Amino acid sequence: MTATTSHTISQQDPIRFLEDRFACAQACTECARACALRASLAEPGGTRGQERLRRKGIMCAEVCDATCRVLSAYGSQDEDDIRGQVTWCRAVCLDTAHVFDADPGGEEAARACREAARACSDFLQTLG
Repeated sequence: MTATTSHTISQQDPIRFLEDRFACAQACTECARACALRASLAEPGGTRGQERLRRKGIMCAEVCDATCRVLSAYGSQDEDDIRGQVTWCRAVCLDTAHVFDADPGGEEAARACREAARACSDFLQTLG
């Protein structure tokens, strides 16, 4: 753990920090699963909309998976690196949710994306 992270965490509720970190990682895992599934249902080489849906789903799954790995590797990253990854994840999740909203049958995946974005926001608030 870096000195910056240690100093910041000691000034806040460490239990809330760990709970929000875990909730964010868990929501990202669920989002990655939902996005991978939704992307696999899109027809490769299909319409432009299907190809966009597939690309966005794959990207979101990869970003969520990477975010979950960062959040699971406690103590090995700088707080700014964690904040950057979680911020990026939140933005990708929200963008992907909008794409899934336009896809018939994409409601569940869009909901998982929004839940991950909300968990990312909650964790970012905890980081301060």
